[in-house]
Amino acid sequence: MTRPADGPLPIPADDIAAWAARFDLLGDPTRLRLLAYMHLHPGCTVGALAEAAGTTPTTTSQALRVLRRQGWVGAERDGRTMRYTLLDDMAHRVLHLMGHRHTGAGSVP
Repeated sequence: MTRPADGPLPIPADDIAAWAARFDLLGDPTRLRLLAYMHLHPGCTVGALAEAAGTTPTTTSQALRVLRRQGWVGAERDGRTMRYTLLDDMAHRVLHLMGHRHTGAGSVP
């Protein structure tokens, strides 16, 4: 059994909560696939995202709604089409840490 460390946590409690929320978003395979695809293909459509993630457009739209609500993804209207782009810099950096480069190297299983 380990003894608790003396003193405060090395990460402030607010930061711990924020990181836990980020990891919760990244913990969903569909959302992670969508983020990885948008990382390589900014301005993609729901149809392209659904095909890339292997999900239905409805499932994709639901995942995008969650990501947009958290400020990770932005949407821009292009005529009758919505185009989605990764906005969150931390998500961008996490994808790089996972080995996912702009060239397509690295993968998300």
